Amino acid sequence: MGLFKKNPFGHILFVKLWLIRILGSLTHQRFKGFNELKIEGSEILKELPDTNVLFVSNHQTYFADVVAMFHVFNAGLSGRVDNIKNIGYLWRPKLNFYFVAAKETMKSGLLPKIMAYTGSVSIERTWRAEGKDINRQVKLSDVNNIQVALNDGWVVTFPQGTTKPWKPIRRGTAHIIKKNKPIVVPVVIDGFRRSFDKKGLRIKKRGILQSMIIKPPMQIDYENDTVEEIVEALQFAIEQHPSLLKVISKEELLKEEELNKQREYKNS
Repeated sequence: MGLFKKNPFGHILFVKLWLIRILGSLTHQRFKGFNELKIEGSEILKELPDTNVLFVSNHQTYFADVVAMFHVFNAGLSGRVDNIKNIGYLWRPKLNFYFVAAKETMKSGLLPKIMAYTGSVSIERTWRAEGKDINRQVKLSDVNNIQVALNDGWVVTFPQGTTKPWKPIRRGTAHIIKKNKPIVVPVVIDGFRRSFDKKGLRIKKRGILQSMIIKPPMQIDYENDTVEEIVEALQFAIEQHPSLLKVISKEELLKEEELNKQREYKNS
């Protein structure tokens, strides 16, 4: 790697390499120390091509989700199946790894700006800005930048566009899939909302079991599947379809009833 070689976005790869190494070393204990990260399916990563892979995931914090993926993906590529033990995998990380993020979020401070240099494809949200609901046109340059990132490597996107659960999938993700025909890999995360604050920078609670499930690539007919069909498939893939809310709510209710019975038994 040349000392001043750049990626398609003008980032110097040598600088990006050391930022990933430093930030990775500083954050490793958040997923393998203060809290544990249970991983499933990371063996899939080594079977994927080097470019045009789109990871779609639910979203729980601004930054912790992406940082965890940096760890899990690089550990998986180095042969560590479902674990992030021994941070030696950070010595040669995947440099053509990108994540889609809101431009205003990545400009909100020094640390987000540093994070942006490690792989952010920053876009302007069309539905919300500065805490207010808006309605503006998608910028063609944003769409083109995602395409550039896919052509260069792997891209993580959070198609709900928010850290709030059960929100609708943005149709733009389906349009990107139909146009670029990437391999689409669903990722389901949990526990991050309980572990970290909303930004994912401050540890809110320790001893939380976090989880990340990497599912097999989706089967998509790029030519014949409609945008609506792809959107619905994405909702099920990242376990955010409205129909699942009733099932989960029922399971949580049953768990709560069981816990109450156990409490009553102990107190009797």
